Amino acid sequence: MEQYSLWNRIYDYIDPIAFKIFDISVHWYGIMYVGAMLIALLIAKIFIKYQNKRFPIAQEQLDSFFIWVEVGVILGGRIGYVLIYSPQRWEYLSQPWQMFNPYIDGVFVGISGFSYHGAMIGFVLAALLFCYFKKQSFWIFMDLSAISVPLGYVFGRLGNFFNHELFGRVIEGEGFSRTIGILVNGELRYPSQLFEAFAEGIVVFIVLMCLLRYAKRPGSLLVVYGFLYALARFICEFFREADVQMGYFALGLSMGQILSIVMMVISAFLALFIFTQSLVSTQRIKSQRKKK
Repeated sequence: MEQYSLWNRIYDYIDPIAFKIFDISVHWYGIMYVGAMLIALLIAKIFIKYQNKRFPIAQEQLDSFFIWVEVGVILGGRIGYVLIYSPQRWEYLSQPWQMFNPYIDGVFVGISGFSYHGAMIGFVLAALLFCYFKKQSFWIFMDLSAISVPLGYVFGRLGNFFNHELFGRVIEGEGFSRTIGILVNGELRYPSQLFEAFAEGIVVFIVLMCLLRYAKRPGSLLVVYGFLYALARFICEFFREADVQMGYFALGLSMGQILSIVMMVISAFLALFIFTQSLVSTQRIKSQRKKK
């Protein structure tokens, strides 16, 4: 009989519910989600304070922007999950208010099911609206967001881990991989949530910090973030079990991988657009100088 380490059995010691307030259960995921938002906001505040020339944004503007985009993230993340992943999508679409109903038969169960890609779309749309109505630079706010989000994202994936969800694939064979596996219903699975926290959060943040002084064109940090996140997510999905209701598609790809490919393509086109716009702007300035 195989002997399992304390790490392999870590889920025996982690309760998804952190504590209860009366009859309302507060999950670790909810705590981590709030922590992710606050960390992202804190990092953004640090950047606009110490690199104000790169990010000429007032603290009051950032606070207002944060509220706008958080609404976009919550709406986009939930709606995106329902449209992409939920088997009850048609029921939800017939009664859209039920998407955000935390009660089932009068019992508080919370709201589960958020899509990162849906949240990203909601974030961008909210940012576009904010910058339009507040007359702010969309690209500057996007670059600031790109450098601020990754470490906050780490908390989100830790929340998935503590919440016993988004499990990794079953570990086949022997060797080192079994020592890092997590027992889930008697099967050793990859701790894919932790892989994603590291690759999509910490690694992406480190690379962005290294490129900060070089990627100076407005929008360039956003492009780098979009491509790096999508690449990291694509790789990590090889260790993550696909959603039961979705399964795998052509070439054995998961929906997360397909969406990541789309994200990489969009990032590439966006990079081309920014580079082209920069060339046009440079040529216009040179032309004006010659006329003078």
